Amino acid sequence: MLGDSLTAGYGLPREDAFPARLEAALRAEGHAWQVIDAGISGDTSAGGLARLDWVLADEPEVVIVELGANDGLRGLPTDQMESNLDAILTRIGESGAATLLAGMRAPANFGAEYEAAFHAVYERLAGKHGVAFYPFFLEGVAMEPALNQGDGIHPNAAGVAEIVRRIVPHVVAVIARRKGG
Repeated sequence: MLGDSLTAGYGLPREDAFPARLEAALRAEGHAWQVIDAGISGDTSAGGLARLDWVLADEPEVVIVELGANDGLRGLPTDQMESNLDAILTRIGESGAATLLAGMRAPANFGAEYEAAFHAVYERLAGKHGVAFYPFFLEGVAMEPALNQGDGIHPNAAGVAEIVRRIVPHVVAVIARRKGG
């Protein structure tokens, strides 16, 4: 899991963070995969790219990329985010690992044009690299007060459970393709 605070489990005990909950869900479905948490709170796509060698040193078979939320929160140029994510996906592909790209949405306060450009980055890169794509990592959780911590941004344990429930079929499909099945 190459990501930011959403991956790192900001504000949650380690056992309630997304990587631990995803690993438990995969094991429950008969997939004895270890999920390595390579999330750093506050990380942007540039930060993810800067530490990609560290992630790839573990020789992962599958990498879930969940980056861009902080790019959007800071209103960083979408072309920079696209360049960073493109480089990340290229290097993961060169490593031989399969990839699931998890998209994010930009906050509305930067306007509709920025929102559209931001979201299009993920769709474009998923197509360019031929990777599995989960359009919105926080689907079903964003803007749902009961599923978020007090900051309204980071999911609580129930929110993480909902994200895991929704994304597991996509992760299982990537694993199945990776295993040739």
